[in-house]
Amino acid sequence: MKALVLSGGAGTRLRPITHTSAKQLVPVANKPVLFYGLEAIAEAGITDVGIIVGDTAPEIREAVGDGSALGIDVTYIPQDEPRGLAHAVLIARDFLGDDDFVMYLGDNFIVGGITGLVEEFRADRPDAQILLTKVPNPTAFGVAELDAQGRVASLEEKPKEPKSDLALVGVYLFTPAVHEAVRAIEPSWRGELEITHAIQWLIDQRRDVRSTTISGYWKDTGNVTDMLEVNRSVLETLRGVTEGTVDESSEIIGRVRIEAGARVTSSRIVGPVIIGAGSVITDAYVGPFTSVSENCRIEDSEIEYSIVLRGASVSGVRRVEASLIGRDVEVTPAPRNPSAHRLVLGDHSKVQISS
Repeated sequence: MKALVLSGGAGTRLRPITHTSAKQLVPVANKPVLFYGLEAIAEAGITDVGIIVGDTAPEIREAVGDGSALGIDVTYIPQDEPRGLAHAVLIARDFLGDDDFVMYLGDNFIVGGITGLVEEFRADRPDAQILLTKVPNPTAFGVAELDAQGRVASLEEKPKEPKSDLALVGVYLFTPAVHEAVRAIEPSWRGELEITHAIQWLIDQRRDVRSTTISGYWKDTGNVTDMLEVNRSVLETLRGVTEGTVDESSEIIGRVRIEAGARVTSSRIVGPVIIGAGSVITDAYVGPFTSVSENCRIEDSEIEYSIVLRGASVSGVRRVEASLIGRDVEVTPAPRNPSAHRLVLGDHSKVQISS
């Protein structure tokens, strides 16, 4: 069995971060979100992995390499531009051959991995198996409708009037039957070859399409809010360890990981928090659910529930929260301007100004 991992999207919902970085490489608890998916694939016993790459291919290649560090063997498959998930299957035909495969969206995050799902698929080998979860906003996803027996009756991509609240999670399992399906469909109104259309084609051909509804944690890390929430979820499982240095005037509370080469001076850190290698925390407060990457500087500032990327600095800022701070960013106080009121008042006006 093989894996096809999609890592070519533009990441428009994470701009401006993704103007200069692949969305799949934005770190969660100081590890690229893409790596969590690749590790889940390896844990499921799948080692032959194709990665669909686009404009950010050089960055993805540099981060993942040949995959040996993650226990996999990687083949890179270039895509000239995002043309839909079914198009990714189409261009990966030579790599996939006649093998069964799991398709995994590289910016998705599933707690607990996919080992159980893969084992179930290997045992029964339906033509397609999809993963579903209940969501409050199904119009933003592909949506599945199940019949009275719980079988997949229909699929629709981002429907205006959803027939259910069951959204497709970014993990799909297929036999080679899907190759005929992706060749049979036409581009949608979005100009893309939709994987939902390909699966619907299989349903219409009375092929065996099954679903598994998960109640565990799943997130599409496509926007800042979800990225911070995934970071929170991962940090919940953090084990505290101090490999860097902490002076006697600092206070470390709860599960805090301070990596080698990091220094904490005259500061208070309340976990769960991870401080990356080479980072310096001075006269600062770092609050729960914060990930500070390597070679950052937090000085005379307060920050919590945030992600700080490599080389960034926050200095002299009293409170930062729920923020995603990019690489080599500098956050400092604004200059204080003299207070003044500038008024243009009509006749007989009454104005109250608090001094």
